[in-house]
Amino acid sequence: MDRLGSARSGRIPFSVEFSPPRDAEAEGRLWRAVRTFERLGPAFVSMTYGAGGSTRDRTVRVTGRLAEETTLLPVAHLTAVGHSIDELRAMVGAYADRGITNILALRGDPPGNPLGEWEKHPEGLEYADELVRLVRDLGDFHVGVASFPEGHHRSPDLDHDTRYLVQKLRAGAEYSITQMFFDVEHYLRLRDRVVACDAEQGLKPIIPEIMPITSLRSARRSLELSGSHLPPVLEERLRRAAGDGPEENRAAVREVGIEVATEMCERLISEGAPCLHFITLNFARATGEVLDRLGYELEAPAAVQPA
Repeated sequence: MDRLGSARSGRIPFSVEFSPPRDAEAEGRLWRAVRTFERLGPAFVSMTYGAGGSTRDRTVRVTGRLAEETTLLPVAHLTAVGHSIDELRAMVGAYADRGITNILALRGDPPGNPLGEWEKHPEGLEYADELVRLVRDLGDFHVGVASFPEGHHRSPDLDHDTRYLVQKLRAGAEYSITQMFFDVEHYLRLRDRVVACDAEQGLKPIIPEIMPITSLRSARRSLELSGSHLPPVLEERLRRAAGDGPEENRAAVREVGIEVATEMCERLISEGAPCLHFITLNFARATGEVLDRLGYELEAPAAVQPA
């Protein structure tokens, strides 16, 4: 991931996460965000992959278009869950055919219930480190993996979770992108644990993932699925902003969410984070506002639908 080494306007790089659109309306919204971010200059953009391959064809198609029709560097997600080894090889080949050489190798969540019991495909892989090796063996790919500042919900403790992250890095992963979090101390402790476990692997970038909250209801759903948590003080602050009415005060929640995301980014920058990776939900405005408050020299994303 060479682009992590170059910062725009003397600042650390940033990157963004997109998801494959479900329908024509969502596809239009995605491409409006893509064109806005193309002007803003992220180091890379990642494209998620539905549980069990539920968005496989859309992921390949949209990620291929990003590679072929934009100046953005796409990183394609690939999950082991629900796939045979032959299917995984075919997916990697499909990405390569579209000029995609950056892959985020993930074990993946069970389809239908991300927090449910994980079952290995009878002809598939059990762990993400096996997927890292598979991808690396298939060609000249740059491979990243996931990391979990609060620990993966299937790990018995943080030390076990850290050892498994190091195992993925030793398998050939060049960097990791964290699960979203809302307490920077979780990220800093993860970084320290990796260095303590394996100083050499601790030199590889751990990229923090940031989600600017624009809706408390949506944020709670994302937190439930991810296993991440809101610090009590932040949760109360957002609850007060949302109000007690039947509909939450989205504008007030959004302002708190962007303010908090900006504060987190400032702390992460001061602590030496290698890049800031934003969950966009296929919108550009919220992330653009955070970057603007951080002092990045960007074109205003005012033409994009608000989020």
